[in-house]
Amino acid sequence: MTIELTALVIFVGVFALSALRNAHLGVLMFAAASGVGLGMAHMSIDDIVAGFPIEILVLLVGVTYFFGIAHANGTIDRIIEAALARVGHRRVLLPIVFFLLTAGIASMGSPLGGLVMAPIGMMVADKRGIDPMLMGLSIGTGLSAGAFAPTSLFGIVTYGTAQRAGVDLSPLVLFVVAVVMNLLLLATAYVLFGGLRLLRRDDVPSPATTPVPSEELAVVGSGSSAAAPAAEALPRRAESPDLPGNSERKPFAINQIATVIAMVGLVGTVIVLSLTDRNPDIGVIAFAFGAVLTLLDPESAKKAIPRIDWPTVLLVGGIITFVGVLDHIGAIDMFGEFASHIGVPLLAALFICLVAGLVSAFASTTGMLAALVPLALPLVASGSIPGWALICAIGVCASIVDVSPFSTVGATLVATTVDEGQRPRMTRLLTRWGLSMVVVGPVLLVGALVVPGMAL
Repeated sequence: MTIELTALVIFVGVFALSALRNAHLGVLMFAAASGVGLGMAHMSIDDIVAGFPIEILVLLVGVTYFFGIAHANGTIDRIIEAALARVGHRRVLLPIVFFLLTAGIASMGSPLGGLVMAPIGMMVADKRGIDPMLMGLSIGTGLSAGAFAPTSLFGIVTYGTAQRAGVDLSPLVLFVVAVVMNLLLLATAYVLFGGLRLLRRDDVPSPATTPVPSEELAVVGSGSSAAAPAAEALPRRAESPDLPGNSERKPFAINQIATVIAMVGLVGTVIVLSLTDRNPDIGVIAFAFGAVLTLLDPESAKKAIPRIDWPTVLLVGGIITFVGVLDHIGAIDMFGEFASHIGVPLLAALFICLVAGLVSAFASTTGMLAALVPLALPLVASGSIPGWALICAIGVCASIVDVSPFSTVGATLVATTVDEGQRPRMTRLLTRWGLSMVVVGPVLLVGALVVPGMAL
């Protein structure tokens, strides 16, 4: 018991040390896993390294490379411009459109890539008289929803970890749960922050004619450092762009049309194979479509190489490798026994989801998913809790708190608020919203997923 507890303390300590020193968590975790495995568990190096999740690495590299090409050749910019142009000046639709656009971009491998919409959305909100809190939450909920797509990081880590542990979790089910939960939160934001007022036409501001310049659509890149440019590129009111007019938009180039076809093909292939119970390897499929685009557009493919999300590969790989050492020692079983000693499985599920939300509000959501999903498996193994339901709940609970200003997403939303006088209000309201999700998320998700699952 002493070895198991010591290993868990080291595991938590590495998280704390990474935060204090602002050091890469994955690198520290891999080194700590090697030290604990060799020194405490008497494991061989081969056994320790065997815990590194190669299949998740293939998923992350394949998906981020494919969508890196779409970013590099300007396809994403053209899609955003076309979507905004179709909305025109119907203000009530704008938060919904920004939800959908952010979700779409966040589904392309790196969730933080969705932050490209933050400066644009906040400028449009200021120009069109929309409460920045409503626009901020539309972007935040869109990012959370898209992040659980089968082609994006949170979805890959969550269902990939579950499948490695033998839990039958469909990536499409996980995605649907995330979308439904975030749409519910968006509807709540509409009611609380002036969305219904947008239905009135008597106070619509005069439309401006300045289009959204293409370079504004790329102020945030994909990858773990995506938030930094967004926070630095604070918009100025005098230069706030409006929605692009149809006459201002550039037509899709041949390579961009091919990229759109490949994107539809990738998503369609994943959906068809999932519905036919063929368990698609999304990383391999992404590599296949990426190879086609590489032959068609070699220059954009070269630019996509740096967009591969290697920091996240190291992060997830290091944590899961350490979790493999913990499992070998028996520490995960000990954690599961502790959760089972709570007495009521439902309370144990609530406890794990609360921990996921609370820690994720201040730390890496990806890290929480990679760490907590395996730690919840003993509770699933007891048979009292449906595995797919609990893992879906943990994943979404860890994500919906990310609008807290203490996280990258929330901080970017505050930083890109156009009216500087509104930023203290945004900080205050996002803090309340994010911390309330620590409680609201577990209650809603455990109640909607775990309770019915236990009754079956």
